[in-house]
Amino acid sequence: MTSNPQAAPAAASDQPSRGRLHGVSYWTVLALAAAGMLMTINQTFLLGIAGFQPLGNGFLYYLIGIFLAAAYLIFPARRADAARVPWYDWLCAVLAIVATGYLAIHALDIINMGWEFEAPTEAVAASGVLVVLVLEGVRRCGGWPLLAVALLFGSYPLYAAYMPGFLWGTDYDLAGTIRIHAMGVESIIGIPMQVVANLVIGFVVFGSALTITGGGEFFMKLATALMGRSRGGPAKVAVVSSALMGSLSGSVISNVLTTGAITIPVMKRTGYPAHYAAAVEACASTGGTLMPPVMGAVAFIMASFLGVPYAEVMIAAFLPALLFYVALLMQVDGYAARKGLKGLAPEEIPSIRQTLKEGWSYLLCLGALIYMLLFMRMEAYAPWYATAVLLVLSMFRSKYRMNWARVQELLMDLGRNVGNLVAVLAGIGLVVGGLSYTGVAGAFSRELLLYAGDSVALMLIAGAVTSFVLGMGMTVSACYIFLSVLLAPALVQAGLNPLGAHLFILYWGMMSYITPPVSLAAITAAGVAGADNTRTGLFAMRLGSVLFILPFLFVLNPSLILQGSVGWILLSATSALLAIWLFASALEGWLYRVGILGWPSRAVLLAAGATLIYPDPITDVIGLAAIGGVYAVHLLFRSKRPGAA
Repeated sequence: MTSNPQAAPAAASDQPSRGRLHGVSYWTVLALAAAGMLMTINQTFLLGIAGFQPLGNGFLYYLIGIFLAAAYLIFPARRADAARVPWYDWLCAVLAIVATGYLAIHALDIINMGWEFEAPTEAVAASGVLVVLVLEGVRRCGGWPLLAVALLFGSYPLYAAYMPGFLWGTDYDLAGTIRIHAMGVESIIGIPMQVVANLVIGFVVFGSALTITGGGEFFMKLATALMGRSRGGPAKVAVVSSALMGSLSGSVISNVLTTGAITIPVMKRTGYPAHYAAAVEACASTGGTLMPPVMGAVAFIMASFLGVPYAEVMIAAFLPALLFYVALLMQVDGYAARKGLKGLAPEEIPSIRQTLKEGWSYLLCLGALIYMLLFMRMEAYAPWYATAVLLVLSMFRSKYRMNWARVQELLMDLGRNVGNLVAVLAGIGLVVGGLSYTGVAGAFSRELLLYAGDSVALMLIAGAVTSFVLGMGMTVSACYIFLSVLLAPALVQAGLNPLGAHLFILYWGMMSYITPPVSLAAITAAGVAGADNTRTGLFAMRLGSVLFILPFLFVLNPSLILQGSVGWILLSATSALLAIWLFASALEGWLYRVGILGWPSRAVLLAAGATLIYPDPITDVIGLAAIGGVYAVHLLFRSKRPGAA
């Protein structure tokens, strides 16, 4: 599917080879996933099933062992193992459960007796096994670049005392380094793993249940009913359906492979070139991870780092994500207008009334989830209640009733998605722990502030470049966590809005999904479309170019993340919407009521869009005057050839 060697590990982690799990290995993964889900429900609702309620950090250790073992069985160590589970994967899975089981049983001893600083030999041995297994897990699920980062910073306590200047930190011997990583609360079992255990698993279950019971098909039909008739309808259907599904799944690659398998062939059939169809799907799927209500695991981690309810992150992310999708719709509409592409045939478009009649239960469950998140602030309980409602309603529809086959599919999704997440976040926990325990994280932020001086722009540019580069070799979650420790504190201390600063890092970390040379989403979509990887990546970068602008908009103007007075929010949103419309028109060379544009007019529209971006009434007036000038020129001095500019 891919010709990019850097992208291969990540692609493999999202979509493991089929046929690897069969027989005992298949049922073992299902059993592990079921155990993890039941344990999470038991812990979340304090049920005390069979008198079992892990104390201290015991719950975290149990979950790490369960899902790390599942990851070893699901994701192969090498391509040669793609169709089988060799003995050493079974050994690693057993060792993961044994090592974490020992630490879970002694979770209270770890806290009460300070094993983080001095521990029995067997505890150090179990910790060492866990650290080694985490490193191999992060290699399998995150790739070699992330392993290199985890090794470099995870081992930092061993040589921190020998580093110069602000890189100097507290040093530890080998046993001490192993202890702080396995038994300290800022490394493997730090905030990211706590978020997965307490929040993310519930949302993964909800997203899988929604898809398995027909939600994916419903959202595709709904998008087709809403957008299919308009010019360039298939591309607009791809944008809307990917936004809806991506907001619930949180996975870019799985979104491309599921919705893209339907939308890309339809776009090609109605006149879109293969590379353009793939680029549209790649951009739409990438944006889905930034679209509330569920977004991705990184949004929950962000809420925990900031110490705010998840609802606050969800609200802040809404308008930027909406602006991105509006820009994408405007661009595909302009392309369709310029190329004369039509919508779908009437017989291919489902009735909106019939679609809503068949799928109202999905909207009800989604509405219930949003209500519980926004108004009841039940982050931990909301996905479980919403899933329960969904499953009850599905029982009244024989086509999507939750039978044993669908239960197996849900458990396999849970094992795959959470296993991948646990392996990656445990590895990035080593990075956070190495920087935190040595004290280098705080020193780095102070030094960055010192070098940047009073230049906020310089810090933002440096942050954007760093986020983008790290995003090439790390997962989005890993990239965000790493920079939230090193970079975000400096941005906040420089006077920027904390939530805006963290979203800024997240957005720029997402760029590598659609930007060459990595462009993993574009490469995956190109594989579905049978298109050239590089050409698809370049078109995806152009279609998603608003992503390069949006982070600077909301980090400098918090009203775009819905913070501030209602009047200023409305003014800023209107100004940003106009700017995006102008950028889309300039990029596609098509302006409403004018037609095809020449390069001079496109340049003027780009300049006008730039003035509207800056949050100032004077620049807004200049931008509006430029728009009026373009329309006046084209309407008053239209050339003899209709539609030419």
